[in-house]
Amino acid sequence: MLCGNYLLFIVLLSGLLPQMCAAQAAQVSAQPSAPNTSNPASTSATASLLGTPAMVGPLAASAPHMIDAGPFGMIALNGILSGFGAWQSHPLPSDQAAIADVSNGQIFLQKASGTIQYYFQAGAYNFPSLGTPFLSTVDTVNNFYGPLPMAYLKIAPSNSVSFQAGKLPSMIGAEDVFTFQNINIERGLLWNQENSITRAVQLNYTGKKLSSSFSWGDGFYSNRWNWLTGSATYTFNPANSLGFAAGGNVGNTSYSTTATPSIQNNSSIYNIIYTHTAKNWMLQPYFQFTHLSEHPLIGVDRTSSTQGEALLGFYSLPHHMSLGGRVEDISSTGDANQGSANFLYGPGSNAVSLTVTPTYQRGTFFARGELSYVHAGNATPGDVFGHNGTDTSQVRSLLEAGFLF
Repeated sequence: MLCGNYLLFIVLLSGLLPQMCAAQAAQVSAQPSAPNTSNPASTSATASLLGTPAMVGPLAASAPHMIDAGPFGMIALNGILSGFGAWQSHPLPSDQAAIADVSNGQIFLQKASGTIQYYFQAGAYNFPSLGTPFLSTVDTVNNFYGPLPMAYLKIAPSNSVSFQAGKLPSMIGAEDVFTFQNINIERGLLWNQENSITRAVQLNYTGKKLSSSFSWGDGFYSNRWNWLTGSATYTFNPANSLGFAAGGNVGNTSYSTTATPSIQNNSSIYNIIYTHTAKNWMLQPYFQFTHLSEHPLIGVDRTSSTQGEALLGFYSLPHHMSLGGRVEDISSTGDANQGSANFLYGPGSNAVSLTVTPTYQRGTFFARGELSYVHAGNATPGDVFGHNGTDTSQVRSLLEAGFLF
């Protein structure tokens, strides 16, 4: 029944798409000049029309389709319809060598001005990520955040202070949750340690140079409100910013699901993220550290941690093309014989990754390919790749295409 509802949603969305694209084309043609979405600076200018969902590039959001809702004001409507295909070496027994599915079939409805604002993101989605088995889109929606993955109310009494409550995106990490928001189709190894969407209440402050947020929520979507998270970003100039984020569980949570891994949900996590944007390119190095104290309740008898470094970036090319990439290195502490936590491919394991993603976008249409490589070191047999879990490397290739309207 759920699968049928998604198919119906995609059909309705497909019927809406030509009308939305036509309206978008008329709106863009009526403007005196359209921004050049082939460089990061122009992409940021376009995305500033709607700050949510956040998009770091190289994909650029379309101008919103505005709806006059009378006493409710002007409501903005956007959406995405996309699919992907993937192949991988050394799949796990529960996985497949090749898969094809819907990656996004979503609409974004929001009121982004005035004292009372709100945001709703609804539909189907998939989270392909390095070094983890593929899930079907139906299983992803069922096992993670449901058909309404993000929804919140925002109260903005001034331009500098606002309050949010609902299902919010995490402040942790440099990568966002959905494929279209990021440089690469797949999320990375560091992202695998981070929470993505959390039920929370959040206070935000935005100044000329410094912006910060603080939230109380349920961490890895546990529905146990024992996580505190904070972030601060200092913008030196339009091209350079430095951010810090930290969050952690101040209690103990034994509850566990696919969306709520017990080890990560009981840990604390710290990020330092630097962003440099130039005319045709963007670079974003970041550092991540996670810490988990002894938690006999979840079978962890020894303090464990991870440390990771990553470099993300993209370069804009002529003819509506761009080239993105990501390099990562992550290591964990511990020993399986001493009751340490398994953050990666066995306690004390480490991993490196390399991802390359060329992207083409013209108007509302986009297409991109991806080639990624993951290698695990000091891994525990049975916890890595392949039929027996003993292969230490995995190669993947992906293709995603669709419409941002």
